[in-house]
Amino acid sequence: MAETHQALIYRHIAWLYQLRRQLLEPTAWEHVSQPGLYGQDAQQKRQTIGLGLFGEDLTQEQLHRYLAPAEREALPAYHNAAAQLLDQQSQQVARLRKAGCVGDVEHMALQGILNEFYEHQGKAERIKKTPFPRQFASVGFMMVCIFIAMLPFGLFAEFSKLGDHGLWVAIPLVVLISWVYVVMELVGDYSENPFEGLSNDVPMLALSRSIEIDLLQQLGKTDLPAPIQPVAHVLL
Repeated sequence: MAETHQALIYRHIAWLYQLRRQLLEPTAWEHVSQPGLYGQDAQQKRQTIGLGLFGEDLTQEQLHRYLAPAEREALPAYHNAAAQLLDQQSQQVARLRKAGCVGDVEHMALQGILNEFYEHQGKAERIKKTPFPRQFASVGFMMVCIFIAMLPFGLFAEFSKLGDHGLWVAIPLVVLISWVYVVMELVGDYSENPFEGLSNDVPMLALSRSIEIDLLQQLGKTDLPAPIQPVAHVLL
């Protein structure tokens, strides 16, 4: 029974890292997938202030540590390996119920928890794979450009009333206001997807490691991995 308990815990840890890997896979509409300078800039940010700061992906190492060889080798054949790991958890819980190791109440509680994991994974995948309507992003960007183009005409007319020096004061003010609106547009654009591997993303690696440490301590393990620390003030 202790081995089964450990297997369930280990498989859950593997699920965390596998789900993180799947959520980090670039989609066609993400910044890193765009052509030209826009995509190159996003790829550079991903390396300098994103995933590149933390070196190689830890997922394969964790799968090798926490999954049995047969389970690990079968994962690449599945389109959604994380969901497959949850299905294996459900099957093992069902086998425990059939063997009489857990009662009906415990079985229903465990299956309910697994259903919640399915639901949370589905929510994260919908955020990842469902882009905002392009008209929302395009119209917003066009409105910002129109506002910035018209802004000098309004401010220059008012500042010219202050005299010749008024126009020179208006120039840095126009630049500052334009910069604020451009930054707001970029923040909204990059906030659409919190699973892109950039510095403002959800720190999935740190969260997975924290849960991993907690679960291993519950098993009585003493050889614990170190918590994920920020690198260059970035936590992923």
